[in-house]
Amino acid sequence: MIIDSVDITTIGLHDLRSRLGIIPQDPTLFQGTIRYNLDPLGQFSDQQLWEVLDKCQLLEVVQEKEQGLDSLVVEDGSNWSMGQRQLFCLGRALLRRCRILVLDEATASIDNTTDVILQKTIRTEFKDCTVITVAHRIPTVMDCTMVLTMSDGKVVEYDKPMKLMETEGTLFRELVKEYWSHTSWGYV
Repeated sequence: MIIDSVDITTIGLHDLRSRLGIIPQDPTLFQGTIRYNLDPLGQFSDQQLWEVLDKCQLLEVVQEKEQGLDSLVVEDGSNWSMGQRQLFCLGRALLRRCRILVLDEATASIDNTTDVILQKTIRTEFKDCTVITVAHRIPTVMDCTMVLTMSDGKVVEYDKPMKLMETEGTLFRELVKEYWSHTSWGYV
């Protein structure tokens, strides 16, 4: 696999992981504090943590907590909403300045408001990075540079979303039609 013109089989796993951030469908938070969850190795200043929380639209929520950055996070982060947990994962990736960001169904379990925050922050803060998005929601991938469509574990198409959408007979076009037929807007 080639990412950013680098064959990832030629670099060590540690180097690859150090450049990679992930926002999963089911985000993981660790028992501890907000500070620990954003910065488990203690590498960043409080100011940097607050700046990232602001970018992730979590600043006010954390400021309202009596202990701020030292507020409690229970095991699996169940005292935070799913959307907030995903925004904390985004915060980790922002702090580490990841060159590669993987969104693994990151918007599947969140509300539209959190989805908009997540997408806007990613477009702004990771504009010079490689973002790999795994998604079933059509709006999530419409502004991507390229779309890879898979069926039965095999690559079926790879092109710009608008080109795939405009081409008769593409699976992506059919997925877009199906998606919009189930919304009140209609589309293709």
